[in-house]
Amino acid sequence: MTKYWFTALIILLNSVSAVAEELDILVVGLFANQAVIEVNGERHLLKVGKSTLEGVKLVAANSSEAVLEIKGEKQTFPLGDRISTQFSPPPEQPEVSLWPTNGMYLTTGTVNGYNVDFLVDTGASAVALNAATARRLGIDFYRGQQVGVRTASGTGYGYQITLDYVQIDNIKVYNVAAVVLDGPEPATALLGMSFLGQLDIEHNGERLDLRQKY
Repeated sequence: MTKYWFTALIILLNSVSAVAEELDILVVGLFANQAVIEVNGERHLLKVGKSTLEGVKLVAANSSEAVLEIKGEKQTFPLGDRISTQFSPPPEQPEVSLWPTNGMYLTTGTVNGYNVDFLVDTGASAVALNAATARRLGIDFYRGQQVGVRTASGTGYGYQITLDYVQIDNIKVYNVAAVVLDGPEPATALLGMSFLGQLDIEHNGERLDLRQKY
């Protein structure tokens, strides 16, 4: 008896989940760059670029129609148009939180499958590695384009390369521009804007939150 009750409970929970993901969408008002829509009977006034909690985003609107993005797909709806759809919530954005050490944000990441210690540096235009680190990663940086660079010791030369990927915890960015300096600097690899520029960066007190964009 217990076995059958447990099986029935699983079926019931699955059914409830399926119902929760069903979206009923109705366009009830249209304006320039705004729209009033109902999602499962709840009314929302959206401006272009804004989304409901269910993830229905207003892409464009005028007096005759609205363009909504649902599950990553854009659809056009005239006034009074209604659809029902199975909705899968958008995946959570990968996020990493860092705390300062002596005023600096340090973290360990992965470059092309190898562990690398990084200093987060928003003032660096690209990821920067010294020659020893590049060799450890198996990078033939002399094949890169030679460029002038400015370091703490003055000016010098580096080599522009592209890293297959850079990963910090669950944030992974592919084809990241980098510079290898033919010498001991930087002692700690710099996590520059060629990586950070593809993330949302937010300071919350001393904590630094990095969030991957989609």
